[in-house]
Amino acid sequence: MGPPAALVLLVLPVLRALELGAGAGAGVRGKEAGIGPGRGRGEDKFSALQSVERALGPERELLRLLEGYVRGEEARLRDLRRFYNKVLSLHKGSATPVGNPLLAYTLIKRLQSDWRNVVYSLEASENIRALKDGYVKVEQDLPAFEDLEGAARALMRLQDVYMLSVKGLAHGAFQRVTGSDVTDLYRPSQVFSLSADDCFHVGKVAYDMGDYYHAITWLEVAVSLFRGSYGEWNTEDEGSLEDALDYLAFAYFQAGNVSYALSLSREFLRYNPNNKRMARNILKYERLLAEKSNMTGPEVPIKRPNVPHLQTRDTYEGLCQTLGSQPTHYQIPSLYCAYETNASPYLLLQPVRKEVLHLEPYIVLYHDFVSDSEAQKIRGFAAPWLQRSVVASGEKQQQVEYRISKSAWLKDTVDPMLVSLDRRIAALTGLNVQPPYAEHLQVVNYGIGGHYEPHFDHATSPSSPLYRMNSGNRVATFMIYLSSVEAGGSTAFIYANFSVPVVKNAALFWWNLHRSGEGDGDTLHAGCPVLVGDKWVANKWIHEYGQEFRRPCSSKPED
Repeated sequence: MGPPAALVLLVLPVLRALELGAGAGAGVRGKEAGIGPGRGRGEDKFSALQSVERALGPERELLRLLEGYVRGEEARLRDLRRFYNKVLSLHKGSATPVGNPLLAYTLIKRLQSDWRNVVYSLEASENIRALKDGYVKVEQDLPAFEDLEGAARALMRLQDVYMLSVKGLAHGAFQRVTGSDVTDLYRPSQVFSLSADDCFHVGKVAYDMGDYYHAITWLEVAVSLFRGSYGEWNTEDEGSLEDALDYLAFAYFQAGNVSYALSLSREFLRYNPNNKRMARNILKYERLLAEKSNMTGPEVPIKRPNVPHLQTRDTYEGLCQTLGSQPTHYQIPSLYCAYETNASPYLLLQPVRKEVLHLEPYIVLYHDFVSDSEAQKIRGFAAPWLQRSVVASGEKQQQVEYRISKSAWLKDTVDPMLVSLDRRIAALTGLNVQPPYAEHLQVVNYGIGGHYEPHFDHATSPSSPLYRMNSGNRVATFMIYLSSVEAGGSTAFIYANFSVPVVKNAALFWWNLHRSGEGDGDTLHAGCPVLVGDKWVANKWIHEYGQEFRRPCSSKPED
């Protein structure tokens, strides 16, 4: 196996002489196996848990098909065992009495007819054909290779943001490792471990992206697990110990650790001594080390790759790691809880519980804003219409890696309950929430490790698509949590330096603009990756126009 072509174009001249870059053939095979007919990129499954959940249906059908195949094979093998025992019984003893014409006849018949029927039986091929035909029927509903890539990147994202131990993840534990301290972030009721092949695929996705930091962390675990089960083979596995060593050796070489790449390559050769490519690589690694023998200095540690578009990464991830915990908020006397009516007759008999979380910017949480049945209905209305979420980029909207979710827009004509919801939002905020002064309700379902990195809700460019409504910028955000999650998924306000955990049925409200119409830079916020659970939210974005007498303008910057 030679290096992937894209990597060959990037390597240094010395690399061109090396036959490195493991497993290109395996990668091609994986891609071919994962592509189903009729699948477009916009129909990915990994970016919303609702879509991932739908994949359970095809797998149940595959289980049914496999059960039929196994039963057929068990019956076939029982019959083969019967034939074997029957013939074996005739060979027991010191001599087989071929003098008996009946036995002599059956011996001739077995060798001329029975054994041929056994060896060339079509039963095994008929069993596997039924399984393959059933697979083809459901193949178009299966995840594509892009889904596997997206799911693998999600695990890397969780690893980074929550500082998770990859070794712990492989054993089903969600543990944060800081130095020698290990903290359980989440303890699942049922532990689910990853196989060596599972870890190999995550490492291979990172490797194919040229991300050797994550490739090494996952391939190291894969190699360790493969070593522990060497000699065994699982039918479903694509990778092997040799494959993992091959990828890992080249990843270390790319990261600048030639000596360890050499060590791994020598180990590979112990398992596959006839591999001429690896033998040549070892010679070239040894030559490179000999040429560097006069150079001294500490080995440069492998660093996590930078994220060019995210300048606030450390603050963002630190807030996400709190999981929404605010242990000192109660010490701030200006923050309080109250029953809110906003002087609205609509709320007099049923005030809403308000919790003021922050003053500048002003952020409040309204508890139990919707009921369980309302939240369930909203999720149900949106589910059939979910599409990959996009972000504004100049005058266009596009899918991006830093926002992993699917969303749908619901007009209030869908159901009278949505009209009632709008009326409640208007009463609570005192704002006009009817189009075009507010957008339709956007319902969002986050995917595997679903997140939305730091961003503003209001437009920061005059060419933004938000202005197409001709109703000004987004003056306020009203976000409703439609579900609970088991861990992660907090809303982090970067410059305000606090995060809000997911509180089912509660609504979060904040002003995006100052009264002068200028954007409030302190509202930079993010949706932290969902560690465990299925996160749904609904956003109501309210625009400037139509609010002139409800939220009067001011020229004071602090207002």
